[in-house]
Amino acid sequence: MKNKTYIAIIILVVALCGIALWLYFNSHNQPIMEGVVECKTYRASSKLAGRIDSLFVREGDWVEQGELLYTILTPELDAKLQQAAALESAAEALNMEVEHGTRKEIIRAARNMWQKASVGRDLAEKSYIRIKNLYDKGVVPRQQYDEALANFEAMKATENAAKAEYDMALDGATKEQRSAIAAKVREAQGAVDEVKSYLSDARVYAPVSGRISNIISEPGELISTGYPVVTILDLSDIWVVFNIKENDMSDITYGKYLQCYIPALDTHTMLEVTYIASEANFATWSATRARGGFDIRTFEIHARPLDNKNTLLPGMSVIINDIM
Repeated sequence: MKNKTYIAIIILVVALCGIALWLYFNSHNQPIMEGVVECKTYRASSKLAGRIDSLFVREGDWVEQGELLYTILTPELDAKLQQAAALESAAEALNMEVEHGTRKEIIRAARNMWQKASVGRDLAEKSYIRIKNLYDKGVVPRQQYDEALANFEAMKATENAAKAEYDMALDGATKEQRSAIAAKVREAQGAVDEVKSYLSDARVYAPVSGRISNIISEPGELISTGYPVVTILDLSDIWVVFNIKENDMSDITYGKYLQCYIPALDTHTMLEVTYIASEANFATWSATRARGGFDIRTFEIHARPLDNKNTLLPGMSVIINDIM
């Protein structure tokens, strides 16, 4: 009888020890919180609106920074570039003409006109002197004298005008004219550069090295300005996002290490807390009692892996087992 009692006691003690051990290990292995892996995402787009010409990548491809992703057809811009280039050529030709000065034929013609006017002035001066002498002697009337004087003054004015035309031909364009033409050249060059800048955006390159996660449009489809055609995941810049209740935040500070388990990779890793939201996002638990209760709000935290041995991918679940 006594033996049966001892056996029963031993069995009870073993059972209690087993329950205690199960509770201990279960409580220590219970996840503290669960998060999800995220990474920096780039959306390759163009400032041009048009039709996709060629697409050089597929979803899942790995691309290097600067690799060509797709091109856009730009017939309208090609035509505008030809127009702008023609205006630039015309402006540069006019500027060269101004810089080289007036043509020799125009200078020669202006000199001839000046010489002709000078001969006419000399003749008018001699006639005026003869008429004046006769007028002083009372031989000719006042009207003839006035006509000779007027003709002399007119020929002097004609000579001065011809001399001014000759001087202008020698000097070429004025400073103001040169400045205006140079401004026209710069304006034309600016128009060409602007069109070329838009045309350069018809070829879209990868902004970073990463994995192609999504292609929204295919060749032949029309896209608008800034439309994200290709999405690239930068797997070198990756972190884990957790949402933690405010009553559990006492253990979470910047620089804390988190011991985590990644079910998708069936491996453990260490994370470091690098970001804690300054403002709560939403209430995860609402009080049901009118007294003594309060809504528990949630804060977002980010933690980055301490090593890159594990190939974490966006969307993977991460379970925190311990905070160190």
